[in-house]
Amino acid sequence: MTRIASACLFAGAATLAGGAAQAQISGDVIRIGMITDMSGLYSDIDGPAGVEAVRMAVADAGGNINGKKIEVLFADHQNKPDVAASKAREWFDQQGLDMLIGGTNSGAALAMAGVAAEKKKPFLVIGAGGSALTNERCTPYTVHWAYDTVALAKGTGSAVVKAGGKSWYFLTADYAFGHALQNDTANVVKASGGTVAGAVRHPLSASDFSSFLLQAQSSKADILGLANAGGDTINAVKAANEFGITKKMKLAGLLVFINDVHSLGLKNTQGMYITDSWYWNQNAETRAWSRKFFEKFKRMPSSLQAADYSAALNYLKAVKAAGTDDGDKVLAQMRKTPVSDVFTKNGTIRADGRLVHDMYLMQVKTPEQSKEPWDYYNVVETIKGDAAWTTKAESKCELWK
Repeated sequence: MTRIASACLFAGAATLAGGAAQAQISGDVIRIGMITDMSGLYSDIDGPAGVEAVRMAVADAGGNINGKKIEVLFADHQNKPDVAASKAREWFDQQGLDMLIGGTNSGAALAMAGVAAEKKKPFLVIGAGGSALTNERCTPYTVHWAYDTVALAKGTGSAVVKAGGKSWYFLTADYAFGHALQNDTANVVKASGGTVAGAVRHPLSASDFSSFLLQAQSSKADILGLANAGGDTINAVKAANEFGITKKMKLAGLLVFINDVHSLGLKNTQGMYITDSWYWNQNAETRAWSRKFFEKFKRMPSSLQAADYSAALNYLKAVKAAGTDDGDKVLAQMRKTPVSDVFTKNGTIRADGRLVHDMYLMQVKTPEQSKEPWDYYNVVETIKGDAAWTTKAESKCELWK
Protein backbone atom coordinates (compact mmCIF):
# COMPACT_ATOMS: atom_id res chain seq x y z
CA MET A 1 0.00 0.00 0.00
CA THR A 2 1.37 3.41 -0.89
CA ARG A 3 1.86 6.12 1.69
CA ILE A 4 -0.69 8.30 -0.09
CA ALA A 5 -3.26 5.52 0.09
CA SER A 6 -2.49 4.98 3.76
CA ALA A 7 -2.89 8.68 4.45
CA CYS A 8 -6.28 8.72 2.67
CA LEU A 9 -7.53 5.77 4.69
CA PHE A 10 -6.31 7.39 7.88
CA ALA A 11 -7.95 10.69 7.01
CA GLY A 12 -11.26 8.97 6.34
CA ALA A 13 -11.23 7.02 9.59
CA ALA A 14 -10.30 10.06 11.63
CA THR A 15 -13.06 12.14 10.06
CA LEU A 16 -15.59 9.48 11.03
CA ALA A 17 -14.25 9.70 14.54
CA GLY A 18 -14.65 13.45 14.53
CA GLY A 19 -10.95 14.21 15.10
CA ALA A 20 -10.38 17.01 12.56
CA ALA A 21 -7.03 18.15 13.92
CA GLN A 22 -5.63 14.61 14.13
CA ALA A 23 -6.80 13.81 10.61
CA GLN A 24 -4.39 16.39 9.21
CA ILE A 25 -1.23 14.76 10.61
CA SER A 26 -0.05 12.57 7.74
CA GLY A 27 0.89 9.02 8.51
CA ASP A 28 -0.13 9.48 12.16
CA VAL A 29 3.44 10.56 13.03
CA ILE A 30 5.35 13.83 12.71
CA ARG A 31 8.78 12.95 11.34
CA ILE A 32 11.75 15.29 11.50
CA GLY A 33 14.87 14.22 9.65
CA MET A 34 18.35 15.65 10.12
CA ILE A 35 21.13 15.05 7.61
CA THR A 36 24.51 16.42 8.62
CA ASP A 37 28.18 15.59 9.04
CA MET A 38 28.11 12.93 11.76
CA SER A 39 31.71 11.76 11.58
CA GLY A 40 33.89 14.19 9.59
CA LEU A 41 35.53 17.59 10.03
CA TYR A 42 32.24 19.38 10.85
CA SER A 43 30.80 16.78 13.23
CA ASP A 44 32.02 18.57 16.36
CA ILE A 45 30.12 21.81 15.61
CA ASP A 46 26.89 20.00 14.69
CA GLY A 47 26.81 16.19 14.35
CA PRO A 48 25.42 13.90 17.06
CA ALA A 49 25.10 16.78 19.52
CA GLY A 50 23.00 18.68 16.96
CA VAL A 51 20.66 15.69 16.76
CA GLU A 52 20.42 15.73 20.54
CA ALA A 53 19.51 19.42 20.43
CA VAL A 54 16.63 18.54 18.09
CA ARG A 55 15.54 15.87 20.58
CA MET A 56 15.64 18.50 23.35
CA ALA A 57 13.20 20.57 21.27
CA VAL A 58 10.89 17.59 20.84
CA ALA A 59 10.92 17.03 24.61
CA ASP A 60 10.23 20.71 25.30
CA ALA A 61 7.33 20.56 22.82
CA GLY A 62 5.80 17.85 24.99
CA GLY A 63 6.89 14.84 22.93
CA ASN A 64 3.75 14.90 20.77
CA ILE A 65 1.43 17.24 18.87
CA ASN A 66 -2.30 16.73 19.41
CA GLY A 67 -1.52 13.25 20.62
CA LYS A 68 0.57 12.40 17.56
CA LYS A 69 4.05 11.00 18.14
CA ILE A 70 7.12 12.92 16.98
CA GLU A 71 10.04 10.96 15.54
CA VAL A 72 13.58 12.16 14.82
CA LEU A 73 15.60 10.51 12.06
CA PHE A 74 19.25 11.30 11.38
CA ALA A 75 21.89 10.38 8.82
CA ASP A 76 25.49 11.16 7.88
CA HIS A 77 25.91 12.85 4.49
CA GLN A 78 29.68 12.34 4.63
CA ASN A 79 30.03 15.84 3.11
CA LYS A 80 28.84 14.43 -0.22
CA PRO A 81 25.94 16.22 -1.95
CA ASP A 82 24.82 13.08 -3.78
CA VAL A 83 24.63 11.11 -0.53
CA ALA A 84 22.63 13.92 1.13
CA ALA A 85 20.16 14.21 -1.76
CA SER A 86 19.71 10.45 -2.01
CA LYS A 87 18.95 10.06 1.70
CA ALA A 88 16.53 13.01 1.67
CA ARG A 89 14.63 11.55 -1.29
CA GLU A 90 14.48 8.13 0.38
CA TRP A 91 13.07 9.64 3.58
CA PHE A 92 10.44 11.71 1.78
CA ASP A 93 9.35 8.82 -0.48
CA GLN A 94 9.59 5.88 1.90
CA GLN A 95 9.61 7.19 5.48
CA GLY A 96 6.91 9.85 5.28
CA LEU A 97 9.30 12.60 6.34
CA ASP A 98 7.52 15.87 7.14
CA MET A 99 10.44 18.28 7.66
CA LEU A 100 14.14 18.11 6.86
CA ILE A 101 16.91 19.84 8.82
CA GLY A 102 20.09 20.37 6.84
CA GLY A 103 23.33 20.39 8.76
CA THR A 104 26.79 21.55 7.80
CA ASN A 105 28.14 21.66 4.21
CA SER A 106 26.69 24.06 1.64
CA GLY A 107 27.07 21.66 -1.28
CA ALA A 108 24.98 19.07 0.55
CA ALA A 109 22.44 21.72 1.58
CA LEU A 110 21.97 22.98 -1.98
CA ALA A 111 21.41 19.40 -3.14
CA MET A 112 18.84 18.74 -0.39
CA ALA A 113 17.07 22.04 -1.09
CA GLY A 114 16.25 20.83 -4.59
CA VAL A 115 14.75 17.59 -3.29
CA ALA A 116 12.70 19.33 -0.58
CA ALA A 117 11.30 21.82 -3.10
CA GLU A 118 10.34 18.97 -5.44
CA LYS A 119 8.52 17.22 -2.57
CA LYS A 120 7.01 20.50 -1.24
CA LYS A 121 8.37 19.90 2.26
CA PRO A 122 9.99 22.41 4.66
CA PHE A 123 13.79 22.40 4.58
CA LEU A 124 15.35 24.26 7.52
CA VAL A 125 19.05 24.92 6.89
CA ILE A 126 21.19 25.30 9.99
CA GLY A 127 24.86 24.48 9.52
CA ALA A 128 25.43 25.42 5.89
CA GLY A 129 26.53 28.99 5.25
CA GLY A 130 26.26 29.46 1.49
CA SER A 131 24.30 32.65 0.82
CA ALA A 132 22.98 31.18 -2.45
CA LEU A 133 20.44 29.20 -0.43
CA THR A 134 18.32 32.35 -0.04
CA ASN A 135 19.68 34.20 -3.05
CA GLU A 136 19.94 32.79 -6.58
CA ARG A 137 19.07 29.27 -5.34
CA CYS A 138 16.12 30.23 -3.10
CA THR A 139 12.98 28.07 -3.05
CA PRO A 140 9.55 28.46 -1.35
CA TYR A 141 10.48 25.56 0.96
CA THR A 142 13.99 26.56 2.14
CA VAL A 143 14.40 28.55 5.37
CA HIS A 144 17.96 29.55 6.29
CA TRP A 145 18.09 29.74 10.06
CA ALA A 146 21.46 30.46 11.74
CA TYR A 147 23.92 32.42 9.58
CA ASP A 148 25.27 32.83 6.05
CA THR A 149 28.43 33.99 4.33
CA VAL A 150 27.09 37.52 3.76
CA ALA A 151 26.56 38.09 7.49
CA LEU A 152 30.00 36.67 8.31
CA ALA A 153 31.61 38.96 5.74
CA LYS A 154 29.81 42.06 6.95
CA GLY A 155 30.78 41.29 10.54
CA THR A 156 34.37 40.07 10.59
CA GLY A 157 35.48 41.46 7.21
CA SER A 158 34.36 44.97 8.02
CA ALA A 159 35.78 44.87 11.57
CA VAL A 160 39.23 43.72 10.47
CA VAL A 161 39.51 46.43 7.79
CA LYS A 162 38.44 49.08 10.32
CA ALA A 163 41.16 47.78 12.67
CA GLY A 164 43.79 48.41 9.97
CA GLY A 165 43.85 45.14 8.04
CA LYS A 166 43.67 46.62 4.54
CA SER A 167 45.45 44.03 2.36
CA TRP A 168 43.96 40.52 2.24
CA TYR A 169 44.86 37.10 0.90
CA PHE A 170 42.41 34.19 1.19
CA LEU A 171 42.95 30.54 2.11
CA THR A 172 39.74 29.00 0.81
CA ALA A 173 38.03 25.61 1.10
CA ASP A 174 37.44 24.51 -2.48
CA TYR A 175 33.67 24.01 -2.59
CA ALA A 176 30.46 26.04 -2.57
CA PHE A 177 30.76 27.37 0.99
CA GLY A 178 34.41 28.45 0.70
CA HIS A 179 33.86 30.14 -2.64
CA ALA A 180 30.85 32.05 -1.30
CA LEU A 181 32.64 33.12 1.88
CA GLN A 182 35.68 34.35 -0.04
CA ASN A 183 33.57 36.21 -2.59
CA ASP A 184 31.26 37.84 -0.03
CA THR A 185 34.17 38.87 2.21
CA ALA A 186 36.21 40.22 -0.71
CA ASN A 187 33.27 42.44 -1.66
CA VAL A 188 33.07 43.83 1.88
CA VAL A 189 36.86 44.37 2.07
CA LYS A 190 36.90 46.31 -1.20
CA ALA A 191 33.82 48.34 -0.25
CA SER A 192 35.52 49.22 3.05
CA GLY A 193 38.63 50.54 1.31
CA GLY A 194 40.80 47.41 1.43
CA THR A 195 42.43 45.35 -1.33
CA VAL A 196 42.58 41.64 -2.18
CA ALA A 197 46.00 40.34 -3.22
CA GLY A 198 44.76 36.89 -4.23
CA ALA A 199 43.62 33.51 -2.96
CA VAL A 200 44.59 29.86 -2.87
CA ARG A 201 42.11 26.99 -2.63
CA HIS A 202 42.61 23.80 -0.63
CA PRO A 203 40.57 20.57 -0.74
CA LEU A 204 37.96 19.90 1.93
CA SER A 205 39.52 18.20 4.96
CA ALA A 206 43.05 18.99 3.80
CA SER A 207 45.87 17.07 5.45
CA ASP A 208 48.76 19.42 4.66
CA PHE A 209 48.55 23.23 4.48
CA SER A 210 52.27 23.93 3.95
CA SER A 211 52.20 24.69 0.20
CA PHE A 212 49.06 26.81 0.53
CA LEU A 213 50.53 28.85 3.37
CA LEU A 214 53.77 29.47 1.47
CA GLN A 215 51.73 30.94 -1.40
CA ALA A 216 49.85 33.11 1.05
CA GLN A 217 53.09 34.32 2.63
CA SER A 218 54.54 35.29 -0.74
CA SER A 219 51.56 37.60 -1.37
CA LYS A 220 52.92 39.97 1.32
CA ALA A 221 49.33 40.78 2.32
CA ASP A 222 48.55 41.96 5.86
CA ILE A 223 45.65 39.60 6.50
CA LEU A 224 45.21 35.90 5.81
CA GLY A 225 41.45 35.38 5.54
CA LEU A 226 40.48 31.80 6.42
CA ALA A 227 37.51 31.01 4.19
CA ASN A 228 37.07 27.53 5.62
CA ALA A 229 35.61 26.01 8.76
CA GLY A 230 35.75 23.28 11.39
CA GLY A 231 38.74 20.98 11.26
CA ASP A 232 40.19 22.85 8.27
CA THR A 233 40.28 26.12 10.21
CA ILE A 234 41.83 24.43 13.24
CA ASN A 235 44.55 22.78 11.18
CA ALA A 236 45.23 25.95 9.17
CA VAL A 237 45.68 28.02 12.34
CA LYS A 238 47.99 25.42 13.85
CA ALA A 239 50.07 25.24 10.66
CA ALA A 240 50.25 29.04 10.32
CA ASN A 241 51.68 29.25 13.83
CA GLU A 242 54.11 26.38 13.26
CA PHE A 243 55.45 27.90 10.01
CA GLY A 244 55.75 31.38 11.47
CA ILE A 245 53.15 32.84 9.10
CA THR A 246 51.51 34.65 12.01
CA LYS A 247 54.68 36.71 12.56
CA LYS A 248 54.08 38.49 9.24
CA MET A 249 50.35 38.10 8.62
CA LYS A 250 47.37 38.39 10.95
CA LEU A 251 44.77 35.66 10.73
CA ALA A 252 41.10 36.46 10.19
CA GLY A 253 38.91 33.43 10.92
CA LEU A 254 35.81 34.07 8.86
CA LEU A 255 33.84 31.16 10.30
CA VAL A 256 35.11 30.15 13.70
CA PHE A 257 32.95 28.28 16.19
CA ILE A 258 33.44 28.08 19.93
CA ASN A 259 34.44 24.43 19.53
CA ASP A 260 37.33 25.58 17.33
CA VAL A 261 38.48 28.11 19.93
CA HIS A 262 38.28 25.40 22.58
CA SER A 263 40.44 23.07 20.47
CA LEU A 264 43.02 25.73 19.66
CA GLY A 265 43.10 27.34 23.11
CA LEU A 266 42.93 31.00 24.07
CA LYS A 267 46.69 31.41 23.72
CA ASN A 268 46.44 30.76 19.96
CA THR A 269 43.17 32.60 19.35
CA GLN A 270 43.17 35.56 21.77
CA GLY A 271 42.20 38.83 20.14
CA MET A 272 40.66 37.15 17.08
CA TYR A 273 37.45 38.71 15.78
CA ILE A 274 34.64 36.31 14.97
CA THR A 275 31.05 36.76 13.86
CA ASP A 276 28.41 34.34 15.10
CA SER A 277 24.68 34.11 15.60
CA TRP A 278 24.71 33.04 19.23
CA TYR A 279 26.93 32.57 22.28
CA TRP A 280 26.11 30.37 25.25
CA ASN A 281 27.32 32.96 27.82
CA GLN A 282 25.18 35.86 26.61
CA ASN A 283 22.50 35.95 29.33
CA ALA A 284 20.76 33.90 32.01
CA GLU A 285 18.46 32.16 29.50
CA THR A 286 21.28 31.02 27.20
CA ARG A 287 23.36 29.89 30.15
CA ALA A 288 20.48 27.84 31.62
CA TRP A 289 19.78 26.03 28.32
CA SER A 290 23.48 25.48 27.70
CA ARG A 291 24.05 23.90 31.07
CA LYS A 292 21.32 21.34 30.26
CA PHE A 293 23.19 20.61 27.02
CA PHE A 294 26.48 20.40 28.93
CA GLU A 295 25.05 17.68 31.19
CA LYS A 296 24.71 15.44 28.12
CA PHE A 297 27.90 16.24 26.21
CA LYS A 298 30.32 17.75 28.73
CA ARG A 299 30.87 20.73 26.47
CA MET A 300 29.01 23.92 25.72
CA PRO A 301 26.83 24.07 22.60
CA SER A 302 27.85 25.76 19.38
CA SER A 303 25.59 28.30 17.75
CA LEU A 304 24.55 25.62 15.26
CA GLN A 305 23.38 23.27 17.99
CA ALA A 306 21.34 26.07 19.58
CA ALA A 307 19.87 26.82 16.15
CA ASP A 308 19.02 23.14 15.62
CA TYR A 309 16.95 23.34 18.80
CA SER A 310 15.30 26.59 17.77
CA ALA A 311 14.38 25.44 14.26
CA ALA A 312 12.86 22.16 15.46
CA LEU A 313 10.95 23.82 18.29
CA ASN A 314 9.48 26.54 16.08
CA TYR A 315 8.52 24.01 13.42
CA LEU A 316 6.64 21.95 16.02
CA LYS A 317 4.92 25.07 17.36
CA ALA A 318 3.79 25.86 13.82
CA VAL A 319 2.46 22.32 13.28
CA LYS A 320 0.45 22.62 16.47
CA ALA A 321 -0.89 26.09 15.61
CA ALA A 322 -1.78 25.11 12.03
CA GLY A 323 -3.30 21.78 13.11
CA THR A 324 -1.53 20.00 10.28
CA ASP A 325 1.87 18.90 9.00
CA ASP A 326 1.08 20.02 5.46
CA GLY A 327 4.29 21.68 4.30
CA ASP A 328 2.75 24.78 2.73
CA LYS A 329 0.44 25.46 5.67
CA VAL A 330 3.17 24.95 8.27
CA LEU A 331 5.55 27.27 6.42
CA ALA A 332 2.80 29.90 6.14
CA GLN A 333 2.34 29.65 9.91
CA MET A 334 6.09 29.98 10.51
CA ARG A 335 6.36 33.03 8.25
CA LYS A 336 3.70 34.93 10.19
CA THR A 337 5.02 34.00 13.64
CA PRO A 338 8.08 35.78 15.11
CA VAL A 339 10.82 33.51 16.47
CA SER A 340 11.47 34.27 20.13
CA ASP A 341 13.35 31.63 22.06
CA VAL A 342 16.77 30.89 23.53
CA PHE A 343 18.40 31.34 20.11
CA THR A 344 17.00 34.74 19.14
CA LYS A 345 14.28 37.28 19.86
CA ASN A 346 11.74 38.59 17.35
CA GLY A 347 13.30 36.83 14.38
CA THR A 348 11.23 36.92 11.19
CA ILE A 349 11.29 34.81 8.04
CA ARG A 350 11.60 36.88 4.85
CA ALA A 351 10.12 36.04 1.47
CA ASP A 352 13.50 34.71 0.31
CA GLY A 353 13.58 32.25 3.23
CA ARG A 354 16.13 34.13 5.33
CA LEU A 355 15.43 34.12 9.10
CA VAL A 356 16.32 37.70 9.95
CA HIS A 357 17.85 38.08 13.41
CA ASP A 358 20.71 39.89 15.10
CA MET A 359 24.28 38.71 14.65
CA TYR A 360 27.22 39.38 16.97
CA LEU A 361 30.77 40.56 16.37
CA MET A 362 32.86 39.07 19.17
CA GLN A 363 36.50 39.05 20.17
CA VAL A 364 38.25 36.10 21.76
CA LYS A 365 39.33 36.80 25.34
CA THR A 366 42.86 36.51 26.63
CA PRO A 367 43.57 33.65 29.04
CA GLU A 368 43.63 36.19 31.85
CA GLN A 369 40.17 37.56 30.98
CA SER A 370 38.48 34.15 30.89
CA LYS A 371 36.76 33.44 34.21
CA GLU A 372 35.60 29.85 33.70
CA PRO A 373 35.80 26.99 31.15
CA TRP A 374 34.22 27.98 27.82
CA ASP A 375 34.13 31.67 28.84
CA TYR A 376 35.81 32.75 25.62
CA TYR A 377 34.17 35.82 24.07
CA ASN A 378 33.54 39.50 24.59
CA VAL A 379 30.60 40.76 22.53
CA VAL A 380 32.02 43.78 20.70
CA GLU A 381 28.99 44.73 18.61
CA THR A 382 25.44 43.62 17.99
CA ILE A 383 24.80 43.66 14.25
CA LYS A 384 21.10 44.35 13.88
CA GLY A 385 19.12 42.03 11.63
CA ASP A 386 18.34 44.75 9.12
CA ALA A 387 22.08 45.32 8.57
CA ALA A 388 23.40 41.76 8.78
CA TRP A 389 21.97 40.09 5.69
CA THR A 390 21.65 40.42 1.92
CA THR A 391 19.49 43.44 1.11
CA LYS A 392 16.51 43.41 -1.22
CA ALA A 393 18.46 45.51 -3.72
CA GLU A 394 21.28 42.93 -3.70
CA SER A 395 19.01 39.88 -3.84
CA LYS A 396 18.68 37.68 -6.91
CA CYS A 397 15.87 35.63 -5.33
CA GLU A 398 12.77 35.70 -7.55
CA LEU A 399 10.56 35.16 -4.49
CA TRP A 400 11.62 38.54 -3.04
CA LYS A 401 11.00 40.79 -6.02
